[in-house]
Amino acid sequence: MVSYYLPALSTYAGDIDFIIDLIFYLTGFWFILSEAVFFWLIFKFRAKEGQPGQYVAGETPEEKRWITIPHYLVLVCDVFILYYAITAWYEVKQNLPENPDHTVQIIGQQWAWTFIHEGADGEFGTADDITEVNELHIETDKLYHYKLSATDVMHSFSVPVFRLKQDAIPGRVITGWWQATGTGEYAIQCTEICGVGHGLMGARIFIQSPDQHAAWIAERTPTALASNTTAGKE
Repeated sequence: MVSYYLPALSTYAGDIDFIIDLIFYLTGFWFILSEAVFFWLIFKFRAKEGQPGQYVAGETPEEKRWITIPHYLVLVCDVFILYYAITAWYEVKQNLPENPDHTVQIIGQQWAWTFIHEGADGEFGTADDITEVNELHIETDKLYHYKLSATDVMHSFSVPVFRLKQDAIPGRVITGWWQATGTGEYAIQCTEICGVGHGLMGARIFIQSPDQHAAWIAERTPTALASNTTAGKE
């Protein structure tokens, strides 16, 4: 149901959507049933002329079953929700896939996101690193690790189409992952109130095909940048 309004574009987005749908349908079922019973009881035991009111203490077994039976049934539903929630949590947060295709550093600051890509040498801190502000370019169907940090206050890195949200904490580097399953341009949000400019701290993620991503990388290599600078002077 969630994907009807917002695309699910990561390998684990469907698992998270399933939990949201499960909670919605289970709570919706019990809400409709409880309201139906509630109004039925109001109608059944409405005031009638010549018939005195009846005081019900809810202490007999017949009266208590209206509470105990639904209570146990709701607990059974909770077991299913907990099972799928813990499974999804482990998959997204605890079980970090090894041997990523790419790694990207993500830095939150008041009030922007900085993304640093390793260059052709596959190492950070060298001349061919690619740094972008408020634009994250990634390749679809590739496994990414991200290294998330914050320079000042707490931020929260959120990519709604991935169903990904991870707090960025000053003094810590948090490692996570994603693997995109589609292409397009989508929103990145900060979902932790981080100051007066919090509402303006938006960025964009560009999920690209292999050819598009290769072209984007090529345009930002030191050789290509030097050529563009020389051509501009001429």
